[in-house]
Amino acid sequence: MSVEPSPDYGALQAIVDELFEGTARDYEVRRLDVILAAEAGDLPADLLEIVNLLPPGSYTRLRLCDQLNSAIGGHAWGQVYGTVE
Repeated sequence: MSVEPSPDYGALQAIVDELFEGTARDYEVRRLDVILAAEAGDLPADLLEIVNLLPPGSYTRLRLCDQLNSAIGGHAWGQVYGTVE
């Protein structure tokens, strides 16, 4: 069975890229920053759910991607929405 990518495939990657554009490797964003960026980016409900699953705290790009990809994988949405790096 083949899964069709959503028209929003890669939308979460664009949010991550925007949050960390031009920053140092150890730069951190807060959970609230990610949620606000996702809401402003008009992400679909499924991806907003993924973002809202983030535990409170601050995240480097690597840690944020690990957390988001874990939730995406847990929902089996990787082929639908893509993962982040």
